[in-house]
Amino acid sequence: MIYRPRRLRINPIIREVAAEVRFHKDMLVYPYFVEKGKNITAPISSMPGINHFSPDMLVKDVERGLKKGINKVLLFGSGEEKSAEGKAAYNKDTIVAQAVKALKKNFKDELYIITDVCLCAYTSHGHCGIIRNGRVHNDLSVAALVRMALVHAEAGADMVAPSDMMDGRVGIIRQALDDANLTDTAIMAYSIKFASAYYGPFREAADSTPQFGDRKSYQMDFRNPNEAMKEAGLDEAEGADILMVKPALAYLDVVARLRQQTLLPVACYNVSGEYSMVKAAAGRKWIDEKSVVMENMHAFARAGAGLIITYHARDISDNGW
Repeated sequence: MIYRPRRLRINPIIREVAAEVRFHKDMLVYPYFVEKGKNITAPISSMPGINHFSPDMLVKDVERGLKKGINKVLLFGSGEEKSAEGKAAYNKDTIVAQAVKALKKNFKDELYIITDVCLCAYTSHGHCGIIRNGRVHNDLSVAALVRMALVHAEAGADMVAPSDMMDGRVGIIRQALDDANLTDTAIMAYSIKFASAYYGPFREAADSTPQFGDRKSYQMDFRNPNEAMKEAGLDEAEGADILMVKPALAYLDVVARLRQQTLLPVACYNVSGEYSMVKAAAGRKWIDEKSVVMENMHAFARAGAGLIITYHARDISDNGW
């Protein structure tokens, strides 16, 4: 035989030489849930190993992560006062702004801080925007999201990440940031965010379950990959710096297709349901957790993601996976 591909799989040394995809912890972003108070580290029952943190305890946990190389975080606020229009989301003293300030004070440029920009955790109805006549009103919602993004950026966030899926919000946020002389604040757009059943544990963590209906009028139909490319293209044209696909595991084809369409960095979000399924199966000894997690990470990288948002990040770094 002339061709014997097994020659390049014969031992670990040559397998590393022949590896076509490289995964590194520099690709990881670790999400955090922040709530008001002090000395709070409260486990989230549906997401083993993930907690709600008060800002003081967040600083301590981030410091531990930094020592292991986790230098990018994504912050979600929880426990704020809820209202029909989600006004607490853009309060100058919102818990996310407090957390950003505390982290920047302690770690300065050692830590890259991304903040989620969405109203769902702040609205009494649980939707990602402002309701008018029983529907989410796009333009009123965008106006509130702009205010939220500005609060985060003024507090010191390096990047804001609008996750609401309202039309046109990236361009309007970009213009508002520029007008406020916050031109260095980057935007990671949740460009392709599907209406997915994989978000269940997150909705417990953020207390953001819709109180009526669903989110299918603004989050994407998972049957539409062409529309997904259109959404991403619009966000790129409006000034997004990074384009994201969410969820990740069930949408690797979309990640790969987006990687071919754009020259911008591509991110994927390994979401709560994906995380919790692995944890549940590993807890019952049905799978080897390390092997499955690392196979998933390489799948994201192989599809073309350069940035991976995952709740597994600390397990990977702490355990040297």
